[in-house]
Amino acid sequence: MSAAAPHRVVVLAQDGAYPFELGIPARIFGAADEPYEVLLCTPDGGPIRTNAGFSVAPEHGPEALETADTVIVAPVDPTRLRRELSPVVAAALARVRPGTRMASICTGGFTLAAAGLLDTRRATTHWQCAPLFATWYPHVDVDENVLYVGDEHVVTSAGAASGIDLCLHLLRQDHGAAAAARAARRCVVAPHRDGGQAQYIERPVAALADSSTSATRAWAMDRLGEMLTVATLARHAHMSERTFVRRFTAETGVAPRRWLTQQRLLAARALLESTDMGVDAVAAHVGYATATSLRNHLGSALGVAPSVYRRTFRRRPSTPGEASDDLAGS
Repeated sequence: MSAAAPHRVVVLAQDGAYPFELGIPARIFGAADEPYEVLLCTPDGGPIRTNAGFSVAPEHGPEALETADTVIVAPVDPTRLRRELSPVVAAALARVRPGTRMASICTGGFTLAAAGLLDTRRATTHWQCAPLFATWYPHVDVDENVLYVGDEHVVTSAGAASGIDLCLHLLRQDHGAAAAARAARRCVVAPHRDGGQAQYIERPVAALADSSTSATRAWAMDRLGEMLTVATLARHAHMSERTFVRRFTAETGVAPRRWLTQQRLLAARALLESTDMGVDAVAAHVGYATATSLRNHLGSALGVAPSVYRRTFRRRPSTPGEASDDLAGS
């Protein structure tokens, strides 16, 4: 049997591109165990000038977009932004097949919006450019307070490093959390930052090494199945609750309770993908009071029941007993 064709990711680069973001897709998808092919193209096939003082000569022109499974529009310097698409860029995007997954990093979202691909959708871009984005594209529900947002077909991300989060999110969509975690480890980056996390976090430099909440977060990760409260976490950190909440939020961008919910959901997803545990057992293992609570959180975050999520990401069919256990309360 012949090997499956690699998933083709085509990065569209335009004049004024940021070199760092141009390289993110190739770095992340190139670290995946699963087969991906990453191509860089420009709207006319010619070289583009980056905002870092050098040019990039791509190996591909707009014809690469015709065979893309995923298109990622790279960002450009904000001084190069225009409200309307140039004829060349419009013609290039017209080559994309219907149903192709579209994504953008930072100001690349302006290109998707100008093409009408974000109308009535929730989208994001760099927080400094969000006011202009909202003014130019009033039919887009812009949210400047997230790292990335979207559905299976159109995903936008905030600035710079959030492009890493975006690509890991796309890899997670394709092959599950374990695959994304392996690629992240190879790239020495965090395996998951929730898309709803704030774009920018006020993080004062700690005066003392023990003033961080990182040790308590690591401690909590090993005890997700236990009853963890803010008071419990604060005691472990040897802080008052008020001080703990303030420092925790400054370091992570989210309040302790929300962080715990995020970690429990991530742990539950990993168990659904990689084990035969029933939903009740998964829920108890990660600290949900009931399987119904897990179903509600998973449904709110991803819009699917545990049974659907498991079927999507499991590499082998679920057993009949496992499926009936889940569907009984879905």
